[in-house]
Amino acid sequence: MTERLVVVTLFDGVDLLDVTGPAEVLSLVPRVTAEPPRYEVMLAAETLDPVTTSAGVRVLPDATFDDLAGRAVDTLVVPGAVVLDDARRVRAVVDPDVVARVRELAPRTRRLASVCVGAHVLADAGLLDGMRATTHWSTARQLADEHPRVRVDPDPIFVRDGDTWTGAGLTACLDLTLALVADDHGQEVALRVARQLVMYLKRPGGQSQFSVSTDPRETSRRVDDLRHHVLRNVAAPLTVADLAAHAHVGERQLTRLFTTELGTTPAAYVESVRVEVARQRLETTDDTLERVATACGFGTTDTLTRAFRRRLDTTPAQYRARFRLAG
Repeated sequence: MTERLVVVTLFDGVDLLDVTGPAEVLSLVPRVTAEPPRYEVMLAAETLDPVTTSAGVRVLPDATFDDLAGRAVDTLVVPGAVVLDDARRVRAVVDPDVVARVRELAPRTRRLASVCVGAHVLADAGLLDGMRATTHWSTARQLADEHPRVRVDPDPIFVRDGDTWTGAGLTACLDLTLALVADDHGQEVALRVARQLVMYLKRPGGQSQFSVSTDPRETSRRVDDLRHHVLRNVAAPLTVADLAAHAHVGERQLTRLFTTELGTTPAAYVESVRVEVARQRLETTDDTLERVATACGFGTTDTLTRAFRRRLDTTPAQYRARFRLAG
């Protein structure tokens, strides 16, 4: 049997599910296929002392980083850790010693994968320069500010750029690891593992981290009213002029409000809401694509398709085939 060494980096304060989630997914591969290449999952830390995770659960490393000297690594999984700052904002924290160890292991690794805010570790190690990457939405701006050479996309569940994979939130580690399994063994094996995990839907990497209708950003009353107005009137034109008139502000001020509070332009935000509403219709109704496009303000199926390709890297028809809820 082919043995694939998967190394998960450990350090105090690491998110527990970032560590256990990928290992659990990989452990199920032998259950669903007769003779799979075997994964050897190894938890590595600076010492063999117990590591206290963010959940307070202590984890025992299998090896030290020094024990791995000279060994070829198939996949290096890099989890992350966060703290709350004085304003109670989530901030990714990065241990320079872990960054140095990841930088040492990378040249001997076939495939890199960060989980949640572990992307900050890869970025600090210089391993994401010039690449498209994602992380948890709450630290995406921090990642972009601290690493301008990284093309940060805060929306997808996970992103693949060559042999470097970056994932979003905690549970997205399951989706990312299933994608790694599919990359190694094919889609059918990955789907069998997903069924073992009782994951009803196996999400593609392009799926958004969260719904725009439940976007957790804190906004002013004026912008909050605009967001509700867009959602209630998604089939209307909703031009910048329309939104500015509704908010009783000038068009330039409207653009500043959206950029400052939502990190996007009015037009891009409207499109994101329309895509979200279209997704829900594709999942829950038998409406034709023409009807979905009209009801969601796209006008034509071509416009609907372009928006789906741009935001979800798929087509409306493909999305419905994968996510249609059984009646």
